[in-house]
Amino acid sequence: MSLSDEERRSLEELERGLAASDPDLDLQLKSGRLRGTAARTVLGVLGVLAGFALIITGIATQILIVGVLGFLVAGAGAYVLLSRLVFRRRLRRDDGGDRNDQTGPKRLWPD
Repeated sequence: MSLSDEERRSLEELERGLAASDPDLDLQLKSGRLRGTAARTVLGVLGVLAGFALIITGIATQILIVGVLGFLVAGAGAYVLLSRLVFRRRLRRDDGGDRNDQTGPKRLWPD
């Protein structure tokens, strides 16, 4: 189902308004690449999964270096995935935020 000329003009006008009001969002939407938190999350999850696959491969083939490499890749993926979260908590606390603030993510262990 195609758009009428009036609908197409209306959408083009909305797109121009969005580009004028928020050029960063416009650039991000046009590029189609993940940026910031989304990219770090995807990269971290993929790193952890690839590391686990290497660990399992190392166990199955009984090649020690493959298992060690898998452990390192999984650790790096977990670091990428979780490092920004910990950094944000520290920033919030340093800015005078409440240590017992219950609005953020739950802590697994006390500081």
